Amino acid sequence: MKRIDTGKAPAAIGPYSQAICHNGLIFVSGQLPIDPATGAFPEGGVEAQTRQSLTNIKAILEEAGSCMGKVIKTTVLLADMGDFAAMNGVYSEFFQTPYPARCAFAVKTLPKGALVEIECVAAE
Repeated sequence: MKRIDTGKAPAAIGPYSQAICHNGLIFVSGQLPIDPATGAFPEGGVEAQTRQSLTNIKAILEEAGSCMGKVIKTTVLLADMGDFAAMNGVYSEFFQTPYPARCAFAVKTLPKGALVEIECVAAE
């Protein structure tokens, strides 16, 4: 296993890695919408937070030598399923067909009061 770490995405807030590469796959931990430059969530609601989470994922994948076009599967966690359409609009800016497989669901709460958290699995 190889640990992936970049300063272009927020540091892990617990005992986990930003991502791990193993057997040609990159497992990216759930990315909160934390701007690595400020340590804060962007203003602008779920759309801005979705954009930041996906920007963090993109930076981690690039550090691993991969890209958004090699994402196989994502999991999207939302604090409110009412934000699904807004999240989906931003999400579609980051992916092209064939789109990754995806699971999206609402959870009771997310760390630090985030509106969204996104994880993925990608090919190297």
